[in-house]
Amino acid sequence: MSAKPDAIRPDWWSKTFAGAVLGATLALAVAGLFAWAGPGGIGAREKAQFVMWIMAPLWMAVFSTVYLFRSGLRAVLWLGGANAAAYSLLFYVRYTLG
Repeated sequence: MSAKPDAIRPDWWSKTFAGAVLGATLALAVAGLFAWAGPGGIGAREKAQFVMWIMAPLWMAVFSTVYLFRSGLRAVLWLGGANAAAYSLLFYVRYTLG
């Protein structure tokens, strides 16, 4: 008797959307936090290139773990909440240090 392979879950589209869109915006917020609050502040010349290049690894780290959520809705809600927290902190840091 052969076991029937599991079907692809129908929520992988929403997980992919969450990882692609919300993962990118979360990576942007985290990179912005590093730019403003990292060593040397926003004016550090050497930091601009690092902040630009750190975006892709951050985004891909989020994108690769998004499929571990139980459902697409949970992925959207958790990443949406993480985005809200990261951008709130970014705007706080920006207007406190700026």
